[in-house]
Amino acid sequence: MARRPNYDFEKRRKELDRKKKKDEKRQRKIDEKRAAEGLPPLPPPADPGPPQRH
Repeated sequence: MARRPNYDFEKRRKELDRKKKKDEKRQRKIDEKRAAEGLPPLPPPADPGPPQRH
């Protein structure tokens, strides 16, 4: 019998990729706006890593 793919894992991975891309775009827009105002760009937010399991 063949193993079934783990669709929940794939879905979660897609959601995380989508969120990361969205956050990068948001940060890029903020940096562009600050550059237009003559301010230095903000440092990128720290990545908290994977959630802790108990």
